[in-house]
Amino acid sequence: MSWLSEYYGYINLLAIAGAAATVVITAFVAAIYFKNIKSAKKSGELSSDSWDGIKEYKNPLPLGWAVSFLVLCIWAIWYMLAPAGLPFAYPLGAYSQIGEYNEEVAAYNEKFTAQWQNADEATLKEMGESVFIVQCAPCHGLDKSGIGGKAADLTTWGTKESAVSSVVHGSKGLNYPFEEMAPMLGGLISSEDDVRLAVEYLTKYISGAQPAVNVNEAEYNAWLICASCHDTDGAGMGGAAPDLRNYGKSAFITEVLNRGKEGYIGSMPSFNDGRLTDIQKQAVSVYVLSDRQ
Repeated sequence: MSWLSEYYGYINLLAIAGAAATVVITAFVAAIYFKNIKSAKKSGELSSDSWDGIKEYKNPLPLGWAVSFLVLCIWAIWYMLAPAGLPFAYPLGAYSQIGEYNEEVAAYNEKFTAQWQNADEATLKEMGESVFIVQCAPCHGLDKSGIGGKAADLTTWGTKESAVSSVVHGSKGLNYPFEEMAPMLGGLISSEDDVRLAVEYLTKYISGAQPAVNVNEAEYNAWLICASCHDTDGAGMGGAAPDLRNYGKSAFITEVLNRGKEGYIGSMPSFNDGRLTDIQKQAVSVYVLSDRQ
C-alpha cells in the first residue's frame, strides 16, 4: 500500500504542477490579448450580429487553444478511467484516503451490527439515549421537549393530543409525494370535536390495530377526511403519504429519521446517509418512546 501512496503522491504533485502551469499560461495569454486590445489594428470580415452598432470580426478558433482543449479532454478521461498502474492515471477504483476511510467505516458498522443485532430493549434504550444526546438533543433538547418550540416535542409525540395538534395546525412534510398536510380545522373539518373523532378512529383501529368491526360510525365518518390522503386503512396510498398504521410506534420514528422532516422553523436532515446504522435508528426510536411504556 505504501508504494501506491507514494505513486499517487507523485500524481497529485503532477496535478498541482499542471494547475500552476495553467495559471501562468492563462496570465501570459491574457496579457497578450489585453495588449492587442489597446494597440492592434484588426481588419477582416465582420459578423452579421450587432450590439448597439458594435460588430465582431469572424475570428477563427485559435489552433493552440483547440489543440490544448482536445488534449486536456483526452487526458481527463484517461486520468479518471485508465487501469491502475498506468502513467498519469488516477482510476476511480484506485486507492484513496477517502476510500480507505469509507472501507473502515463499513467494516466497523458491519461488526457493530453483528454485535448488537439481538440487543434487548434495555440495551437499545441506553444506546438510543447516547445517540439522541449527540444527534437529536441540539434541537429537541435533552428532555426531548423541543426547547420551547425550536423542534417537535417528542415527549408527547405519538399521543392523541399530538395527533389532534397535527390535524388542527397541519404538519410539514416528510418528503412524500403528497407533501405537507395543511391545517384541517376550519377547512375540511369544521369542528375540533370532529378532529378528535378522527383521531379516536386512528388510535383505535389504524395504529391501535383493533379489529375494525362494530366501529363508531361518527368516528369513521370523521376519519374519511384523513382517508382521502392516507387511505381508509391508513397505509398512505402506496407511499404517497405517511403510513399511519405505524403512528406512535418505533417504525414511524425510524421512517422520519430515514426521510428527514420539514418543520415550521427549519428542516431536520435525513439520517439515511450512513451517520446512523439501522440498529442505532431503532435504538433512538426505543429511547424516544421509553417514557410512555
